[in-house]
Amino acid sequence: MLQSMRDDRSTGRVTLAQVASQAGVSLSTVSKVLNGRPDVSAPTRVKVEELLEAHGYRRSSPSVPEAPLIEIVFHELDSAWSMELIRGMQNVAKSAGVSVVLTETGTRHSPGAEWVEGVLRRRPLGVVLVFSTLPDELKQKLWSRAIPFVIIDPAGDPEPDVPSVGSANWAGGLAATRHLLDLGHRAIAVVTGPEDMLCSLARLDGFRSAMAMAGAEVDPRLVRFGDFHVQAGYDQAMELLRLPGRPTAIFAGSDLQALGVLEAARVLGVQVPEDLSVVGYDDIPLAQWSSPALTTVHQPLVEMAEEAARMLLRLRRGHQGGGTRTDRSDALPEARPDQADTRIEFGTRLVVRNSTAVVKSATE
Repeated sequence: MLQSMRDDRSTGRVTLAQVASQAGVSLSTVSKVLNGRPDVSAPTRVKVEELLEAHGYRRSSPSVPEAPLIEIVFHELDSAWSMELIRGMQNVAKSAGVSVVLTETGTRHSPGAEWVEGVLRRRPLGVVLVFSTLPDELKQKLWSRAIPFVIIDPAGDPEPDVPSVGSANWAGGLAATRHLLDLGHRAIAVVTGPEDMLCSLARLDGFRSAMAMAGAEVDPRLVRFGDFHVQAGYDQAMELLRLPGRPTAIFAGSDLQALGVLEAARVLGVQVPEDLSVVGYDDIPLAQWSSPALTTVHQPLVEMAEEAARMLLRLRRGHQGGGTRTDRSDALPEARPDQADTRIEFGTRLVVRNSTAVVKSATE
C-alpha cells in the first residue's frame, strides 16, 4: 500500500490527492506512476514525477516487493570480455545470497528508454551499468524509487553523484607503449577504442605521453580508433600493415582488437613478433592462448565487477539504515550515494608474453 501524505502546514507536505490535482490527473494515475506501471503517457509521467520530487515525497516502505537480485546492464554482450564482469558480479552476489540478472539495452552512452520502465517494475536491489552514462532524468527516476546504481568504466567523466568503478587507463596505455619503446620500436601504431569513450581516450593519452617522453614522433597515420572488437582490430591492421614504411609495433586498445591484429598479420604474411610486435589490453583469459601468447595490459575486470557489486550492496544497506537518516521531507537520502564512496579506480599492469620482441632493425 502507498503511504498516505497528510497536509502538514509545518512541513509543507501535501497529499497525493493534491499532487493529482496539481498535475490535472486522477489519484489512480499518480498511484500508477509511483508503482512504475507502464500504462501512463510519458508527458503525464514526467509531470507527476516532477511534482512528487518538488514536494519531497518518500515511501515509508516499497510499494512493490524488491526482487532479491542485482541487475547488470550491457549495451552489448561480448562473451570474452563481458563474462569476466559477470563472473565478478556473481562472486559477490552468491556470497550475499542474491542473484544476478543480465540486461542488454541501449548504447554505450545510455540504457534504452524502455529499460528504466522495466527496472522500476522489477525493483532489483540495485543496478550495475557497463560503459554508460545516465541522463539526469534516469538518475532521478532511480533515486525516486530508491534503486541504487553503479557504473563500471563510465563512457564519460562521471559526475560526483554517480558511483563508479574504473581502472588506470592512462597508466595502462603508458606501460604498453613504454614496453614497445624499450624494445627499440619507434614506428608504433595505436588502435584504441571508440573516439567518444573516456577509457579509449585515456589509453591513447597514455600512448602519446610515453612517446613524448621518449622523444618519439607520433605519426598521425598510425593513430586509429576502433570499437574494442576483433573485426575493428583486423580492419585497422590490414590498412596499417599495407602502409609504406609500415609500423613495427601495434598497441591495440583491447585484447579482442589485438586478436584481429594478429589475424591481419597472418593473412599478410607478417610474422609476430619477428616483424611486428603486438600489445593488447584487458588480459582476458583468451590472451594467453592466442598464437603467439599475447603481451597485454592486465585490467582487473573480475575485481572491478566485485567491487561494483559490493559498492551497490553498501548503498543498499545505507538505504535500509533507517534510524540514522534525516526525516526532512525535502530530501531523498536513501537513494543518493555518499560522495566519499562514489569513485574507485584499480591499478593496471603489463603482462609480457610472446607477441613482442626487440625491433628487427635494432638487432641487424
